[in-house]
Amino acid sequence: MSGSGAARLGPIDGSGLRVAIVAASWHDDVMAGLIAGATAACADAGAAATVVRVPGAFELPIAAAACADVGYDAVVALGAVVRGGTPHFDYVCDAATTGLTQVAVASRTPVGFGLLTCDSVEQALDRAGLPGSSEDKGREATEAAIATALVLRDLPTP
Repeated sequence: MSGSGAARLGPIDGSGLRVAIVAASWHDDVMAGLIAGATAACADAGAAATVVRVPGAFELPIAAAACADVGYDAVVALGAVVRGGTPHFDYVCDAATTGLTQVAVASRTPVGFGLLTCDSVEQALDRAGLPGSSEDKGREATEAAIATALVLRDLPTP
């Protein structure tokens, strides 16, 4: 299982933080679970969540960059790309991953990586945080982004 060895962050106090949840629109059931997990993680941490929808995974980096530019403390990128019979899967996954990494580094805004890259819809559903899912990647990505925002906020100055 991919969740084996996942970090246990414990309770996170994200009070006062603003989190943008940027979510793709493909795979409705998967996205509903990911968004629910992300918004629940924000609520549990006391962070304010805003959901921004984009067409697909390829559009996640530009929307994440715009959210970072307007001052969100953290961004969570959610999507699901399911392997098909063409190289399209590889191109979209690579572009989204590289783009989201560039956003985080260039903006110094934590970007939670909740982009599922799966071989089947069943794998995506199992990671979406739905009833019966073995993992909740929306929650995990959000908790990581909030925890990192807190680390950055509290960095000591030299």
